[in-house]
Amino acid sequence: MKLIDALNWRYATKKMNGQQIPAEKLNTILEAIKLAPSSLGLTPYKVIVIEDAETRKQLQPHFYNQSQIVDGSAVVIFATWTNITEKEVAAYMQDIAEQRSVPVESLTDFSNMINGSLKNQTPEQAQIWAAKQTYIALGFGLVAAAAEQIDATPMEGFNPAGVDEVLGLKELGLHSTVAITLGYRDEAGDYLVNAKKVRYNDEKLFIKK
Repeated sequence: MKLIDALNWRYATKKMNGQQIPAEKLNTILEAIKLAPSSLGLTPYKVIVIEDAETRKQLQPHFYNQSQIVDGSAVVIFATWTNITEKEVAAYMQDIAEQRSVPVESLTDFSNMINGSLKNQTPEQAQIWAAKQTYIALGFGLVAAAAEQIDATPMEGFNPAGVDEVLGLKELGLHSTVAITLGYRDEAGDYLVNAKKVRYNDEKLFIKK
């Protein structure tokens, strides 16, 4: 399926049929998420993949009992770092050094630049910046799911504190930001399954100069 056809095919599925996603398709979606760009190359989030049925049942009340949480195949939680410090930057430098086979000392200027940029932000500004990077990864996951013909529903409508508690995120220095449910649409039970996709036309959306 071509990309634009896949994106026209996808929609925010409201009811899923319980069918499991093949492991290779899930792995492709996760690989796409991993390849998402991020400002400075720093990835200030973790991606939590939940296929376990019991855990998803525990999460459902915190998603206001939306059925996709339990009727889908997996829930993917994008959890942003609560703090971004020199420790996280140093770990990132070590990753670069190992993966590119360069001395970590050669990255001092880059490290100083990142640390300087972070120090010029308030904690609130740093959190907004980190959340923006998290949403880029979300977008890559949605596009990859469409390309694999896996239904995906992005979700902001949940109680973050409850999700964090179920998954023990606070202890990991994380907080839930956004989620995707993955699965297959219930062709008979989803009222949106045949609904026309509504978007602005080119004249309303694009400004070309």
